[in-house]
Amino acid sequence: MAILIVVAGVIGAGLVSRGELAGADARAYWAGVRIWLNGGNPYAPTGPFLPYVYAPWMLPLFAPWALLPWDVAWFVWRGGAILALFWTIHWAYRQRPLATAVVILMLAFPIGANLDTGNITLLLTFALWATRFVGPASGGFLWGLATWMKWVPAPFWLVLAPRARGWGLAWLCVFAGLSLLMLPLTIVQLQAIFGFGERPIRLDYLVLLWGAVPYVWLSDDPIRWLRPATYRELIADLRRAPEPRRRFRRFVGLEP
Repeated sequence: MAILIVVAGVIGAGLVSRGELAGADARAYWAGVRIWLNGGNPYAPTGPFLPYVYAPWMLPLFAPWALLPWDVAWFVWRGGAILALFWTIHWAYRQRPLATAVVILMLAFPIGANLDTGNITLLLTFALWATRFVGPASGGFLWGLATWMKWVPAPFWLVLAPRARGWGLAWLCVFAGLSLLMLPLTIVQLQAIFGFGERPIRLDYLVLLWGAVPYVWLSDDPIRWLRPATYRELIADLRRAPEPRRRFRRFVGLEP
């Protein structure tokens, strides 16, 4: 508890000191939707806004939130992220108190950075967290949505339940199809991403590691994925199937 209190105090002091300078990334999503609704180009905004850089078909997903006035929208965005963070910490603390405190200490900077900028990476972390507690179709959907938005969550596919892996690939194909249907805007999106200029090392992406906590904390062998033997066993299990097609079907949960 002492570790968590100190980390919370430091992050809280940082957020207060930032004041109105915070929320640059969340403001980009908010402004991008409003520019789009007014017939403008969200990938090349006018005014003091960062460009919206996600798939064009995702714009309506932000719309209910972006229609709020900015002060209200920012309060809802950051407040919701903080409440979700506290809930996940509470759950993890009840399972493994000291380990939870140590992980929060190690991830203090990326957590604080995401709360400061309002980057959606923290919300995607909660989506990955939820994949442990929902059904295969929902878990695959959450992983696919997070992956199509950022691509950094892609490796989490390996820790999903087998049926959820299959659903995840199916949803990823659906999202790819939606982007192809809107190909002209998708090209503009890619130009915005690769034309953004030189970016610093994104240490804030490390917050995604928090999404793996329920898989590790509920495991009988928490450090299983850190041992090379785990991957050797996985490969050997896949090789037991008589043909590559059946190996793949077994890995994504389509057959026992």
